[in-house]
Amino acid sequence: MRSHRTLLLATVALFTTAPLATSAQTTSAAPRNSRALSETLRNGFSVARLARIDSLLEESVRDEDITGAVALVLRDDAVVYERAVGWADREAKRVMKPDALFRIASQTKALTSAAILMLAEEGRLTVSDPASQYISTFGRTTVASRVDSTTATAPARRQITIRDLLTHTAGIPYGTDVGVASRYAAKGLGPEAGYGWYTADKNEPVCESMSRLGTLPFVAQPGESFVYGYNTDVLGCIVEKASGIPLDSFIRTRITAPLGMRDTYFFVPPNAASRLSAVYMSNNDGRSVRAPDGARGQGHYVEGPRRNFAGGAGLVSTARDYARFLQMIANGGRANGKMLMAPHTVRLMTTNQIGNIYSANGAMGFGFGFETTERYGANGMASVGSFGWGGAYGSTYLVDPVEGLVIVFMMQQLPNRSDVASRYRTLVYQALATSRAP
Repeated sequence: MRSHRTLLLATVALFTTAPLATSAQTTSAAPRNSRALSETLRNGFSVARLARIDSLLEESVRDEDITGAVALVLRDDAVVYERAVGWADREAKRVMKPDALFRIASQTKALTSAAILMLAEEGRLTVSDPASQYISTFGRTTVASRVDSTTATAPARRQITIRDLLTHTAGIPYGTDVGVASRYAAKGLGPEAGYGWYTADKNEPVCESMSRLGTLPFVAQPGESFVYGYNTDVLGCIVEKASGIPLDSFIRTRITAPLGMRDTYFFVPPNAASRLSAVYMSNNDGRSVRAPDGARGQGHYVEGPRRNFAGGAGLVSTARDYARFLQMIANGGRANGKMLMAPHTVRLMTTNQIGNIYSANGAMGFGFGFETTERYGANGMASVGSFGWGGAYGSTYLVDPVEGLVIVFMMQQLPNRSDVASRYRTLVYQALATSRAP
Protein backbone atom coordinates (compact mmCIF):
# COMPACT_ATOMS: atom_id res chain seq x y z
CA MET A 1 0.00 0.00 0.00
CA ARG A 2 1.11 3.59 -0.47
CA SER A 3 3.00 5.63 2.10
CA HIS A 4 0.03 7.79 3.00
CA ARG A 5 -2.07 4.86 4.26
CA THR A 6 -1.79 6.34 7.76
CA LEU A 7 -3.27 9.70 6.78
CA LEU A 8 -5.27 11.24 9.55
CA LEU A 9 -8.93 11.21 8.43
CA ALA A 10 -11.02 13.82 10.14
CA THR A 11 -14.55 12.62 10.85
CA VAL A 12 -16.72 15.49 12.04
CA ALA A 13 -20.44 15.75 12.73
CA LEU A 14 -21.17 12.38 11.10
CA PHE A 15 -24.89 11.69 10.71
CA THR A 16 -25.99 14.84 12.55
CA THR A 17 -29.60 15.92 11.94
CA ALA A 18 -29.36 19.55 13.04
CA PRO A 19 -30.76 21.87 10.34
CA LEU A 20 -28.51 24.33 8.56
CA ALA A 21 -30.98 27.14 9.00
CA THR A 22 -34.35 27.78 10.59
CA SER A 23 -37.05 26.71 8.16
CA ALA A 24 -40.69 25.81 8.29
CA GLN A 25 -39.82 22.75 6.21
CA THR A 26 -37.11 21.45 8.53
CA THR A 27 -37.56 17.78 9.47
CA SER A 28 -36.58 17.08 13.07
CA ALA A 29 -37.20 13.33 13.11
CA ALA A 30 -36.50 10.50 10.69
CA PRO A 31 -39.56 9.23 8.82
CA ARG A 32 -40.86 5.81 9.89
CA ASN A 33 -41.37 2.93 7.53
CA SER A 34 -44.66 1.20 8.24
CA ARG A 35 -43.19 -2.18 7.32
CA ALA A 36 -40.46 -1.94 9.97
CA LEU A 37 -37.21 -2.22 8.04
CA SER A 38 -34.55 -4.36 9.65
CA GLU A 39 -31.93 -1.62 9.32
CA THR A 40 -31.76 1.77 11.01
CA LEU A 41 -33.05 4.69 8.96
CA ARG A 42 -32.20 8.35 9.27
CA ASN A 43 -34.43 10.75 7.32
CA GLY A 44 -35.15 7.92 4.92
CA PHE A 45 -31.51 6.87 4.52
CA SER A 46 -30.03 3.53 5.50
CA VAL A 47 -27.33 4.30 8.08
CA ALA A 48 -25.49 1.11 7.14
CA ARG A 49 -25.45 2.08 3.47
CA LEU A 50 -24.36 5.66 4.22
CA ALA A 51 -21.26 4.13 5.81
CA ARG A 52 -20.19 3.03 2.32
CA ILE A 53 -19.49 6.71 1.61
CA ASP A 54 -16.98 6.68 4.48
CA SER A 55 -15.11 3.83 2.81
CA LEU A 56 -15.06 5.59 -0.56
CA LEU A 57 -13.69 8.84 0.86
CA GLU A 58 -11.12 7.13 3.07
CA GLU A 59 -9.84 4.94 0.24
CA SER A 60 -9.65 7.93 -2.12
CA VAL A 61 -7.41 9.80 0.32
CA ARG A 62 -5.38 6.73 1.28
CA ASP A 63 -4.68 5.93 -2.38
CA GLU A 64 -3.78 9.58 -3.05
CA ASP A 65 -6.57 9.87 -5.59
CA ILE A 66 -7.49 13.08 -3.76
CA THR A 67 -5.91 14.89 -0.84
CA GLY A 68 -9.02 15.90 1.08
CA ALA A 69 -12.71 16.69 0.76
CA VAL A 70 -15.91 17.68 2.54
CA ALA A 71 -19.11 15.77 1.71
CA LEU A 72 -22.55 16.99 2.77
CA VAL A 73 -26.06 15.61 2.20
CA LEU A 74 -29.32 17.26 3.28
CA ARG A 75 -32.83 15.92 3.09
CA ASP A 76 -35.73 18.30 3.76
CA ASP A 77 -33.22 20.86 5.10
CA ALA A 78 -31.80 18.43 7.70
CA VAL A 79 -28.24 17.11 7.55
CA VAL A 80 -28.13 13.34 7.07
CA TYR A 81 -24.45 13.03 6.23
CA GLU A 82 -21.43 15.27 6.75
CA ARG A 83 -17.83 14.21 6.55
CA ALA A 84 -14.50 16.01 6.36
CA VAL A 85 -11.71 13.70 5.27
CA GLY A 86 -7.99 13.94 4.59
CA TRP A 87 -5.95 17.13 4.49
CA ALA A 88 -6.76 20.76 3.83
CA ASP A 89 -3.00 21.20 3.41
CA ARG A 90 -1.04 17.95 3.35
CA GLU A 91 2.39 19.59 3.45
CA ALA A 92 1.48 21.74 6.45
CA LYS A 93 -0.26 18.77 8.16
CA ARG A 94 -3.49 20.80 8.36
CA VAL A 95 -6.42 18.42 8.71
CA MET A 96 -9.57 18.96 6.62
CA LYS A 97 -12.51 20.28 8.65
CA PRO A 98 -16.17 20.93 7.77
CA ASP A 99 -15.61 24.71 7.79
CA ALA A 100 -12.75 24.55 5.26
CA LEU A 101 -12.88 27.18 2.52
CA PHE A 102 -12.86 26.10 -1.12
CA ARG A 103 -12.45 27.98 -4.40
CA ILE A 104 -15.82 27.12 -5.91
CA ALA A 105 -15.07 28.56 -9.40
CA SER A 106 -18.10 28.05 -11.67
CA GLN A 107 -20.42 27.41 -8.73
CA THR A 108 -20.27 31.21 -8.52
CA LYS A 109 -22.43 31.33 -11.65
CA ALA A 110 -25.60 30.30 -9.81
CA LEU A 111 -25.34 33.22 -7.36
CA THR A 112 -24.64 35.76 -10.11
CA SER A 113 -27.57 34.40 -12.12
CA ALA A 114 -29.78 34.75 -9.05
CA ALA A 115 -28.57 38.35 -8.66
CA ILE A 116 -29.62 39.14 -12.24
CA LEU A 117 -33.07 37.66 -11.68
CA MET A 118 -33.49 39.58 -8.42
CA LEU A 119 -32.93 42.77 -10.41
CA ALA A 120 -35.47 41.56 -12.96
CA GLU A 121 -37.97 41.07 -10.12
CA GLU A 122 -37.45 44.74 -9.18
CA GLY A 123 -38.01 45.91 -12.75
CA ARG A 124 -34.44 47.19 -13.15
CA LEU A 125 -33.84 44.97 -16.17
CA THR A 126 -35.45 42.24 -18.27
CA VAL A 127 -33.92 39.05 -19.59
CA SER A 128 -34.64 40.24 -23.13
CA ASP A 129 -32.46 43.34 -22.66
CA PRO A 130 -29.46 43.48 -25.00
CA ALA A 131 -26.11 43.35 -23.22
CA SER A 132 -25.17 46.53 -25.11
CA GLN A 133 -27.65 48.44 -22.96
CA TYR A 134 -25.12 48.03 -20.13
CA ILE A 135 -21.80 47.47 -21.96
CA SER A 136 -21.45 49.58 -25.12
CA THR A 137 -18.85 47.37 -26.83
CA PHE A 138 -21.50 44.64 -27.11
CA GLY A 139 -23.43 46.78 -29.59
CA ARG A 140 -21.70 45.23 -32.61
CA THR A 141 -20.13 41.88 -31.79
CA THR A 142 -18.43 39.57 -34.28
CA VAL A 143 -18.24 35.81 -34.74
CA ALA A 144 -15.12 33.91 -35.79
CA SER A 145 -15.19 30.77 -37.91
CA ARG A 146 -12.42 28.46 -39.05
CA VAL A 147 -11.94 28.11 -42.80
CA ASP A 148 -9.24 25.52 -43.48
CA SER A 149 -6.35 26.76 -41.33
CA THR A 150 -7.42 30.40 -41.16
CA THR A 151 -9.99 32.26 -39.08
CA ALA A 152 -12.51 34.65 -40.59
CA THR A 153 -14.86 36.96 -38.71
CA ALA A 154 -18.32 38.22 -39.55
CA PRO A 155 -20.86 40.43 -37.76
CA ALA A 156 -23.24 38.71 -35.35
CA ARG A 157 -26.72 38.32 -36.86
CA ARG A 158 -28.34 39.87 -33.79
CA GLN A 159 -27.39 41.39 -30.47
CA ILE A 160 -26.63 39.25 -27.42
CA THR A 161 -29.32 39.37 -24.71
CA ILE A 162 -29.28 38.69 -20.99
CA ARG A 163 -31.23 35.49 -21.73
CA ASP A 164 -28.38 34.34 -23.99
CA LEU A 165 -25.90 35.01 -21.21
CA LEU A 166 -27.96 33.18 -18.56
CA THR A 167 -28.17 30.08 -20.77
CA HIS A 168 -24.62 30.19 -22.21
CA THR A 169 -25.98 30.55 -25.73
CA ALA A 170 -24.34 33.91 -26.49
CA GLY A 171 -21.45 32.23 -28.34
CA ILE A 172 -18.90 33.67 -25.88
CA PRO A 173 -15.95 31.34 -25.13
CA TYR A 174 -13.21 31.48 -22.51
CA GLY A 175 -10.80 32.44 -25.27
CA THR A 176 -8.90 29.17 -25.44
CA ASP A 177 -10.27 28.13 -28.87
CA VAL A 178 -7.49 27.81 -31.46
CA GLY A 179 -8.92 30.39 -33.83
CA VAL A 180 -9.24 33.18 -31.25
CA ALA A 181 -6.77 32.38 -28.47
CA SER A 182 -4.06 34.78 -29.63
CA ARG A 183 -6.51 37.68 -29.86
CA TYR A 184 -7.81 37.03 -26.35
CA ALA A 185 -4.27 36.78 -25.02
CA ALA A 186 -3.43 40.15 -26.56
CA LYS A 187 -6.30 41.68 -24.56
CA GLY A 188 -5.28 40.02 -21.28
CA LEU A 189 -8.09 37.49 -21.45
CA GLY A 190 -8.34 33.79 -22.29
CA PRO A 191 -5.00 31.97 -21.94
CA GLU A 192 -3.48 35.02 -20.26
CA ALA A 193 -5.95 34.68 -17.36
CA GLY A 194 -5.06 31.34 -15.81
CA TYR A 195 -7.33 28.82 -17.50
CA GLY A 196 -9.34 31.58 -19.14
CA TRP A 197 -11.91 32.04 -16.39
CA TYR A 198 -9.45 33.14 -13.69
CA THR A 199 -9.35 36.89 -12.88
CA ALA A 200 -8.42 37.07 -9.19
CA ASP A 201 -5.04 38.61 -10.03
CA LYS A 202 -6.49 41.42 -12.19
CA ASN A 203 -6.02 44.94 -10.85
CA GLU A 204 -9.10 46.31 -12.61
CA PRO A 205 -12.90 46.24 -12.13
CA VAL A 206 -14.75 43.43 -13.89
CA CYS A 207 -16.55 45.88 -16.20
CA GLU A 208 -13.24 46.99 -17.68
CA SER A 209 -12.40 43.37 -18.49
CA MET A 210 -15.85 42.77 -19.98
CA SER A 211 -15.71 45.97 -22.03
CA ARG A 212 -12.53 44.64 -23.73
CA LEU A 213 -14.22 41.28 -24.19
CA GLY A 214 -16.93 42.92 -26.30
CA THR A 215 -14.31 43.95 -28.88
CA LEU A 216 -13.15 40.35 -29.42
CA PRO A 217 -14.67 37.78 -31.79
CA PHE A 218 -16.96 35.13 -30.31
CA VAL A 219 -17.29 31.60 -31.68
CA ALA A 220 -21.02 31.08 -32.39
CA GLN A 221 -24.03 33.13 -33.40
CA PRO A 222 -26.23 34.28 -30.47
CA GLY A 223 -28.89 31.74 -29.51
CA GLU A 224 -27.61 28.91 -31.70
CA SER A 225 -25.12 26.90 -29.58
CA PHE A 226 -24.19 26.19 -25.98
CA VAL A 227 -20.75 27.77 -25.55
CA TYR A 228 -19.31 27.77 -22.04
CA GLY A 229 -17.33 30.93 -21.39
CA TYR A 230 -17.40 34.46 -19.99
CA ASN A 231 -21.22 34.71 -20.14
CA THR A 232 -21.74 34.99 -16.38
CA ASP A 233 -18.81 37.38 -15.97
CA VAL A 234 -20.66 39.68 -18.38
CA LEU A 235 -23.74 39.23 -16.18
CA GLY A 236 -21.67 40.25 -13.16
CA CYS A 237 -20.87 43.54 -14.88
CA ILE A 238 -24.55 44.01 -15.74
CA VAL A 239 -25.44 43.51 -12.06
CA GLU A 240 -23.05 46.34 -11.22
CA LYS A 241 -24.45 48.62 -13.93
CA ALA A 242 -28.11 47.93 -13.12
CA SER A 243 -27.76 48.09 -9.33
CA GLY A 244 -25.16 50.85 -9.06
CA ILE A 245 -23.01 48.86 -6.60
CA PRO A 246 -20.09 46.40 -6.99
CA LEU A 247 -20.98 42.77 -7.55
CA ASP A 248 -19.46 41.65 -4.25
CA SER A 249 -21.60 44.15 -2.35
CA PHE A 250 -24.77 43.07 -4.15
CA ILE A 251 -24.19 39.37 -3.50
CA ARG A 252 -23.28 40.04 0.13
CA THR A 253 -26.25 42.27 0.94
CA ARG A 254 -28.90 40.47 -1.13
CA ILE A 255 -27.87 36.81 -0.95
CA THR A 256 -25.14 35.70 1.42
CA ALA A 257 -25.95 37.90 4.44
CA PRO A 258 -29.72 37.16 4.43
CA LEU A 259 -28.93 33.44 4.14
CA GLY A 260 -26.38 33.49 6.95
CA MET A 261 -23.56 32.57 4.55
CA ARG A 262 -20.75 34.02 6.65
CA ASP A 263 -17.97 32.20 4.80
CA THR A 264 -18.61 33.12 1.16
CA TYR A 265 -16.35 35.79 -0.37
CA PHE A 266 -14.62 36.79 -3.57
CA PHE A 267 -11.43 37.27 -1.59
CA VAL A 268 -10.66 35.58 1.73
CA PRO A 269 -10.33 37.94 4.73
CA PRO A 270 -7.04 37.61 6.62
CA ASN A 271 -8.69 36.10 9.70
CA ALA A 272 -10.07 33.22 7.61
CA ALA A 273 -6.99 32.54 5.46
CA SER A 274 -5.91 29.60 7.65
CA ARG A 275 -9.10 27.73 6.59
CA LEU A 276 -8.47 27.99 2.84
CA SER A 277 -7.75 24.55 1.40
CA ALA A 278 -4.63 24.12 -0.70
CA VAL A 279 -5.00 23.26 -4.39
CA TYR A 280 -3.68 19.92 -5.66
CA MET A 281 -3.48 18.38 -9.12
CA SER A 282 -3.58 14.88 -10.59
CA ASN A 283 -0.19 13.82 -11.94
CA ASN A 284 0.37 11.38 -14.79
CA ASP A 285 -0.16 8.46 -12.41
CA GLY A 286 -3.45 9.88 -11.17
CA ARG A 287 -2.06 10.76 -7.76
CA SER A 288 -2.69 14.12 -6.14
CA VAL A 289 0.33 16.44 -5.87
CA ARG A 290 0.46 20.03 -4.73
CA ALA A 291 -0.30 22.60 -7.43
CA PRO A 292 2.12 25.50 -7.95
CA ASP A 293 1.55 29.05 -6.82
CA GLY A 294 -0.02 31.52 -9.24
CA ALA A 295 -3.10 31.63 -11.44
CA ARG A 296 -2.89 27.97 -12.48
CA GLY A 297 -2.47 26.76 -8.92
CA GLN A 298 -3.08 28.31 -5.51
CA GLY A 299 -4.35 31.57 -6.99
CA HIS A 300 -4.59 35.04 -5.46
CA TYR A 301 -7.68 34.67 -3.29
CA VAL A 302 -5.87 35.88 -0.17
CA GLU A 303 -3.21 38.27 -1.44
CA GLY A 304 -4.84 39.44 -4.69
CA PRO A 305 -5.67 43.04 -5.67
CA ARG A 306 -9.33 42.51 -4.56
CA ARG A 307 -10.69 44.59 -7.43
CA ASN A 308 -12.04 42.15 -10.02
CA PHE A 309 -15.18 40.34 -8.84
CA ALA A 310 -15.64 37.52 -11.35
CA GLY A 311 -19.32 36.60 -11.50
CA GLY A 312 -18.46 33.45 -13.41
CA ALA A 313 -15.79 31.87 -11.23
CA GLY A 314 -14.61 34.13 -8.42
CA LEU A 315 -16.16 32.97 -5.13
CA VAL A 316 -14.72 31.06 -2.20
CA SER A 317 -17.15 29.22 0.10
CA THR A 318 -17.74 26.26 2.43
CA ALA A 319 -19.91 23.19 1.93
CA ARG A 320 -22.43 24.38 4.52
CA ASP A 321 -22.58 27.92 3.16
CA TYR A 322 -23.21 26.75 -0.38
CA ALA A 323 -25.84 24.33 0.85
CA ARG A 324 -27.70 27.27 2.43
CA PHE A 325 -27.96 28.92 -0.97
CA LEU A 326 -29.14 25.68 -2.56
CA GLN A 327 -31.72 25.23 0.20
CA MET A 328 -33.18 28.62 -0.63
CA ILE A 329 -33.51 27.66 -4.30
CA ALA A 330 -34.96 24.24 -3.38
CA ASN A 331 -37.51 25.95 -1.12
CA GLY A 332 -38.81 28.15 -3.94
CA GLY A 333 -36.82 31.25 -2.98
CA ARG A 334 -37.66 31.24 0.73
CA ALA A 335 -35.24 31.11 3.66
CA ASN A 336 -35.42 32.10 7.32
CA GLY A 337 -39.08 33.03 6.96
CA LYS A 338 -38.39 35.50 4.14
CA MET A 339 -38.86 35.40 0.39
CA LEU A 340 -35.56 36.23 -1.30
CA MET A 341 -36.82 35.24 -4.74
CA ALA A 342 -40.26 34.50 -6.13
CA PRO A 343 -41.23 30.84 -6.76
CA HIS A 344 -41.79 31.56 -10.46
CA THR A 345 -38.30 33.09 -10.73
CA VAL A 346 -36.78 29.97 -9.19
CA ARG A 347 -38.76 27.87 -11.64
CA LEU A 348 -37.19 29.81 -14.52
CA MET A 349 -33.72 29.09 -13.12
CA THR A 350 -34.35 25.37 -12.76
CA THR A 351 -36.32 24.66 -15.97
CA ASN A 352 -34.66 23.90 -19.30
CA GLN A 353 -34.78 27.13 -21.34
CA ILE A 354 -32.95 26.08 -24.52
CA GLY A 355 -34.68 22.97 -25.87
CA ASN A 356 -32.21 20.52 -27.39
CA ILE A 357 -29.34 22.99 -27.74
CA TYR A 358 -27.60 21.69 -24.60
CA SER A 359 -28.33 18.01 -25.25
CA ALA A 360 -29.26 16.81 -28.73
CA ASN A 361 -31.51 14.04 -27.40
CA GLY A 362 -33.17 16.32 -24.84
CA ALA A 363 -32.06 14.19 -21.89
CA MET A 364 -30.34 17.13 -20.19
CA GLY A 365 -31.06 20.84 -20.38
CA PHE A 366 -29.93 24.20 -19.10
CA GLY A 367 -31.98 26.83 -17.28
CA PHE A 368 -31.07 30.30 -16.07
CA GLY A 369 -27.93 29.20 -14.24
CA PHE A 370 -28.30 25.44 -13.69
CA GLU A 371 -27.94 22.23 -15.68
CA THR A 372 -31.25 20.35 -15.56
CA THR A 373 -32.10 16.64 -15.72
CA GLU A 374 -34.87 15.95 -18.24
CA ARG A 375 -34.81 12.15 -18.42
CA TYR A 376 -34.22 9.61 -15.68
CA GLY A 377 -30.91 7.84 -16.20
CA ALA A 378 -29.30 10.71 -18.07
CA ASN A 379 -27.61 12.01 -14.91
CA GLY A 380 -26.87 8.97 -12.80
CA MET A 381 -29.74 8.31 -10.40
CA ALA A 382 -30.89 11.95 -10.24
CA SER A 383 -34.66 12.38 -10.54
CA VAL A 384 -36.21 14.22 -13.46
CA GLY A 385 -36.30 17.89 -12.43
CA SER A 386 -32.98 17.76 -10.58
CA PHE A 387 -30.51 20.57 -11.18
CA GLY A 388 -26.88 21.30 -10.40
CA TRP A 389 -23.40 22.13 -11.69
CA GLY A 390 -19.81 22.19 -10.40
CA GLY A 391 -16.52 24.04 -10.31
CA ALA A 392 -13.15 23.72 -12.03
CA TYR A 393 -11.40 22.64 -8.81
CA GLY A 394 -13.53 19.48 -8.58
CA SER A 395 -16.43 20.69 -6.43
CA THR A 396 -19.95 19.60 -7.43
CA TYR A 397 -23.54 19.90 -6.26
CA LEU A 398 -26.98 18.53 -7.09
CA VAL A 399 -30.48 19.42 -5.90
CA ASP A 400 -33.13 16.70 -6.30
CA PRO A 401 -36.56 18.23 -5.55
CA VAL A 402 -38.37 14.89 -5.88
CA GLU A 403 -36.35 13.35 -3.06
CA GLY A 404 -35.82 16.59 -1.12
CA LEU A 405 -32.04 16.26 -1.49
CA VAL A 406 -29.18 18.74 -1.54
CA ILE A 407 -25.87 16.99 -2.29
CA VAL A 408 -22.59 18.93 -2.01
CA PHE A 409 -19.03 17.74 -2.56
CA MET A 410 -16.05 20.04 -2.07
CA MET A 411 -12.45 19.35 -3.07
CA GLN A 412 -9.55 21.30 -4.62
CA GLN A 413 -7.87 19.48 -7.50
CA LEU A 414 -7.01 20.95 -10.90
CA PRO A 415 -6.34 19.25 -13.27
CA ASN A 416 -8.43 16.45 -11.78
CA ARG A 417 -8.47 12.81 -12.93
CA SER A 418 -10.41 11.50 -9.94
CA ASP A 419 -13.96 10.19 -10.33
CA VAL A 420 -14.67 10.27 -6.59
CA ALA A 421 -17.30 13.03 -6.93
CA SER A 422 -19.48 10.98 -9.32
CA ARG A 423 -19.04 7.81 -7.26
CA TYR A 424 -19.96 9.76 -4.13
CA ARG A 425 -23.26 10.82 -5.69
CA THR A 426 -24.06 7.21 -6.62
CA LEU A 427 -23.44 6.11 -3.05
CA VAL A 428 -25.77 8.82 -1.75
CA TYR A 429 -28.62 7.47 -3.89
CA GLN A 430 -27.94 3.82 -3.08
CA ALA A 431 -28.35 4.67 0.61
CA LEU A 432 -31.78 6.22 0.06
CA ALA A 433 -34.21 3.64 1.50
CA THR A 434 -37.48 5.57 1.23
CA SER A 435 -37.78 7.05 -2.24
CA ARG A 436 -40.52 9.52 -3.16
CA ALA A 437 -40.12 9.03 -6.90
CA PRO A 438 -43.31 7.93 -8.67
